[in-house]
Amino acid sequence: MIQPTVGRIVWYHPTLSDPGGTVPGSVQAAIITCVWSDTCINLCVFDPDGIPYGRTSVYLLQDRNEDPGAPGYAEWMPYQKGQAANELAAKLGL
Repeated sequence: MIQPTVGRIVWYHPTLSDPGGTVPGSVQAAIITCVWSDTCINLCVFDPDGIPYGRTSVYLLQDRNEDPGAPGYAEWMPYQKGQAANELAAKLGL
């Protein structure tokens, strides 16, 4: 699990009603602005034109086998997941 902190970048999976969320399966860049828990965050999301909008109490998907249920959630980018896996492997001496 990656610890969310203010200022980190995540991918936001927009709902159809979000700005620029009309393409199913698309992602938007977002900055974490508040951390409520390991899986609940507030975001400043950037639509495809770079215009920011806010989302509060967004579910942060931590593991791919979790089911977010619907769009409107955030997840770590593949690079961040890889870095976290490398750090864990180094700690375990692998």
